[in-house]
Amino acid sequence: MPARVVMYLKPHCVYCVLAKRLLDKKGVRFDAIDVTGDNQKRAWLVEVTGHFTVPQIFIGDRPIGGFDALSRLDRDGKLDALLAGE
Repeated sequence: MPARVVMYLKPHCVYCVLAKRLLDKKGVRFDAIDVTGDNQKRAWLVEVTGHFTVPQIFIGDRPIGGFDALSRLDRDGKLDALLAGE
């Protein structure tokens, strides 16, 4: 069963757009949650991920980081297994 993918983002963030393109290219359905102006959600993200930046991408319950981390997983051949829920 495919893993649930959630991306916390801001609509005009370049790295958010790049992450969305990569997931779209792979045919991955994901929930996009806009955190613009949502200080409570941003504080939660920092608490959970340790990062202030967006996007923050979760595959299953695992925070994997932003676009750089997503892209690295893809280059290393590890992203598809995570997305498949393995």
